[in-house]
Amino acid sequence: MRSMDGLRFAVGTLSLFPVRVERVDRRVAGQAMALAPAVGLALGLVAGLPPALLGGRPLLGAALAIALLALFTRALHLDGLADLADGLGSAKPAAQALDIMKKSDIGPFGVVTLVLTLLVQVAALASIGGGHLVRHAALVTACLAGRLALTWACREGVPAARPEGLGAMVAGTVRRPAAVLVTVAALVVAAVIGLVAAGGLEELPPAGALAAPAALLAGLAAALLLLRRARRRLGGITGDVLGALVETATTAALVAYALLA
Repeated sequence: MRSMDGLRFAVGTLSLFPVRVERVDRRVAGQAMALAPAVGLALGLVAGLPPALLGGRPLLGAALAIALLALFTRALHLDGLADLADGLGSAKPAAQALDIMKKSDIGPFGVVTLVLTLLVQVAALASIGGGHLVRHAALVTACLAGRLALTWACREGVPAARPEGLGAMVAGTVRRPAAVLVTVAALVVAAVIGLVAAGGLEELPPAGALAAPAALLAGLAAALLLLRRARRRLGGITGDVLGALVETATTAALVAYALLA
């Protein structure tokens, strides 16, 4: 089934879990990017176990959760974030900025961006009140937001910045109605997870009922702002841009959850 090809491509691209990808083309790539939030859901559920198991040590649990998330994704999204920071921070024309992003080393913009991003992610997750299950729900929501950003970054009308690479493979492969449908599904999932973690509507403060879906939308909005900047400066998306969008949405969603929960 082609949908299974898309799911395998999504899992193989967005995680370290080994899968056998038998077919790779733009149609499969589009299915994979539409299914990316499902991979985020799975990653969040597994990476969120430390906060759940170390309820009395929220800072340690948060640090381990973010570390696991980096491990499960081979730190590829973090690498993309650092590369994009170096490219945009260079203030060079698009072609030169793209060349900077292709280099294997990390410059000062990339280092500072990585350090601050990881610090904010850990601090935001650790500061979320309501118990360890709420922190777990927050991480799942943030992972959903990060991968939902990929769905929207690969929608119709968004070009690739290079003629080759992952960006060229997935650019423009997701139809807008599909992106909207996936977003609605992600919002429903986030709302259900948030409600279950908080003990149901009876025990949930009024503002907390909207914390998960609001955080999801905040993460997506932050990623779309960065996408707009990348399109203006670079001309489109690359694999590094996609990785940076994942981390940006994840971070913004965690911060929003910490403020709302």
